[in-house]
Amino acid sequence: MTTASHTILKARWVLPMTPGCAVLEQHALVMAGERIAAILPWAEAEAQYPAAARVELGSHVLIPGLINAHTHSAMSLLRGVADDLALMDWLNNHIWPLEKKWVSEEWTYQGSLLSAAEALRGGVTYLNDMYFFPTAMARAAVDAGIRAGVSINVIDFPTGYASGPDDYIAKGLQAYEQYKGEALLDWTSAPHAPYTVSDETFVKLRELAERLDIQMHCHIHETQDEVDGSLKQFGMRPLERLNKLGLLNERMMAVHMVHLTEAEIALLAAQKVHLVHNPSSNLKLASGIMPLKALEAAGVNTVLGTDGAASNNRQDMFAEVRAAALLAKGSTLDPLTVSARTALEMATIRAAKAMGREADLGSLEVGKLADVVAVSLDALECRPVYHADAQLVYVAGREHVSDVWVNGRQVLKGRELTTIDTAALIDRAEHIVGQMKAGR
Repeated sequence: MTTASHTILKARWVLPMTPGCAVLEQHALVMAGERIAAILPWAEAEAQYPAAARVELGSHVLIPGLINAHTHSAMSLLRGVADDLALMDWLNNHIWPLEKKWVSEEWTYQGSLLSAAEALRGGVTYLNDMYFFPTAMARAAVDAGIRAGVSINVIDFPTGYASGPDDYIAKGLQAYEQYKGEALLDWTSAPHAPYTVSDETFVKLRELAERLDIQMHCHIHETQDEVDGSLKQFGMRPLERLNKLGLLNERMMAVHMVHLTEAEIALLAAQKVHLVHNPSSNLKLASGIMPLKALEAAGVNTVLGTDGAASNNRQDMFAEVRAAALLAKGSTLDPLTVSARTALEMATIRAAKAMGREADLGSLEVGKLADVVAVSLDALECRPVYHADAQLVYVAGREHVSDVWVNGRQVLKGRELTTIDTAALIDRAEHIVGQMKAGR
């Protein structure tokens, strides 16, 4: 056996996130190139791979890379620009006017790179993005060494990016053709929301997803106003409309999904739609709380996202995992609604399924891609450790992420990014924000 190309990650705990698999103690994960070659006890790893490189991680937990199933990466440049507002006020009077004036290829690239840096430092190895200028997001992801779901994003009104639906689609397809085959990138067909996209455009994007064999990504049932507006305009709720258009199926990643009836939950389960819960953003915008207890009981695949930095304002998946578990308990008065393990599944193996990538991502298994995160439980605020998996949800935070590998490549080492000049990135972001402040 040739072992010179192998790397052994030796940690106190390994949490594979495979169904039914408990926390493994005193185990090592062995990487060979971009794949996981073995997970086995320390002594066996040393014996089987004597020439392998070694990374000693002490009181760390190895987990699969977290998947942020919904964000708007470039909007990190709008972090904190408009707080304490309802969704439509926030969008119409603050975000959309700023985007119309400032968003460009370079603006999107710098904001996306800033978000990629924040993600990697927080143990996130995959960003499912939704924004304009997809070539900018693609470049940022590749430069940072992070995985991304890049969107063919469409809205029915003109912006600084495109003039209308057909222009959005054409530009998205150009980006797709330019970057298809890139190992770190997936693509989604991404209608913005039922209140900004016509029936005709929805059908075009459904057909596009089917033709390219990609997932769909859409904000749906985020607020009660959205539902009421649809009833007034179309005589039906948004989900009924989308179902009639053939969009509710296993391709659809429906984001927010706060306001749901029992019949809609049954429909979502039957159609195998994936739901993306954004607890912090929904709380901050006072949109409501996803009914996770009912969705779990129905067997719907629920996953987690941060939303963008303009509405959260943290792109912190550790915070979302904890919020999902606590909100579900507090809102139902049932402490068993979402366990720590379930909350972690929502950010790993379930999210990989939603992206159509469960064969390669979402768990630490032999043959899967080596997207691995090391979380240190050495600090006094993380002691004592009775259950390492629950400790990740209720105690540890993104600041305890020490090392990250994506596709077998180390992109974070001892809290330092290996792919991004952090100081230069901050300088560029501050320069852009300075221009925006001066120009407002």
